[in-house]
Amino acid sequence: MKILVLNCGSSSLKYKLFEMETNVVLAQGQADRIGLADALFQHDIRGRQSLTIETQLANHYEAVHALLAILTDKKQGILADMSEIGGIGHRVVHGGEHFRTSVAVDSAIREILESTKKLAPLHNPPNLMGIDVCTSLMPGVPQVAVFDTAFHQTMPAYAYTYAIPYRYYTQDHVRRYGFHGISHRYVACRTAEILQQKLENLKIITCHLGAGSSLCAVGGGKSLDTSMGFTPLSGLVMGTRCGDIDPALVSFLVEKEKISLTQVMEILNRESGVFGISGISPDFRDLEKEAGLGNERARLALMVYAYSVARGIGSLIPAINGLDVLAFTAGIGEHSSPMRRRICEFLSWLGIALDEDKNVDSVVEGLISRNGTKIMVLVVPTDEEKMIAQESWAVLQSNKNTPEKGCAFNHSTMKDIGGKKNEKS
Repeated sequence: MKILVLNCGSSSLKYKLFEMETNVVLAQGQADRIGLADALFQHDIRGRQSLTIETQLANHYEAVHALLAILTDKKQGILADMSEIGGIGHRVVHGGEHFRTSVAVDSAIREILESTKKLAPLHNPPNLMGIDVCTSLMPGVPQVAVFDTAFHQTMPAYAYTYAIPYRYYTQDHVRRYGFHGISHRYVACRTAEILQQKLENLKIITCHLGAGSSLCAVGGGKSLDTSMGFTPLSGLVMGTRCGDIDPALVSFLVEKEKISLTQVMEILNRESGVFGISGISPDFRDLEKEAGLGNERARLALMVYAYSVARGIGSLIPAINGLDVLAFTAGIGEHSSPMRRRICEFLSWLGIALDEDKNVDSVVEGLISRNGTKIMVLVVPTDEEKMIAQESWAVLQSNKNTPEKGCAFNHSTMKDIGGKKNEKS
């Protein structure tokens, strides 16, 4: 069976096409700047030269239509026709309390999904738009929704309950949800594979560090706590997001600046984080460069971020009653050796120590801690699309809304196509 995985953002569309029986990635790519005149569509087709097309994509309908056209193109494509696609897997950021696992999408499920838009207004609308577009362009092809929040539904009530009047939970489902769950689950499973140990026997903290950053405490193979909360704004300091702050700061800014609550939330979401501290950029590569040239605010931003991550790691250790493994992933976690070093230096009291010969920017995957240290540290590239494909396949194979438990993928036989790596954030 061929599974097409789609991840629809507000102005972007990422995709991967998997052949599930042979565990081969047949094609992948993305469209950026959807809705603008100079949209770009980049394709990597297995065994073919990479293709970049500058075109005009007015909306996601046109983007998906263009994707299907290139996949079935007689010269450039990989499919004879669209009937070869046996299923479509969609990343959906927020499933609320409705969805603890991935689900096959029918009209009833789609109606429930509509109610989740208010929980993630920036993410869920484009995610659900992708489902609707595929329903229109590929009627009859089964679709599966895979949720970033589902992995965290195993958190105990004492970990997800906020200390505000309980009626807000019972009436409005206000609680800690957590995000990046697809990535955290994949990385935890892959970590166990690398170490050749059973996942349920390991106490792992996965560190998804990118423009959006979060931590997850995995014990017994389950998410038992995570740093993000009701929205992706809380938790760690991030690229442009503030992370955890004193809630009273919101009303202080409203009154001092004479601005609306909406404007304050815009500041906290898009003008804060390392960008707000440095005044330079949310891109950590820019900050590393500026810090190396003596820019003190860039250096401060990097240290604030590193301390935020280290403090977050320390706060999650009680959730799993110890720590065996620290796993770094996503754009910063995978590619920034200086940031990994800063974070681990704050945690040296735990017995964490990096091997500097292994902790280099070129490391792809594996152990970077010193031999003999109590807590192992790994770099594990994330692959959310692979996780989505396997989750979708499990749902479609079982013909139920309950995918197989545990790690659904077989990493050792899943072959990626060549070309540049798609960094996660």
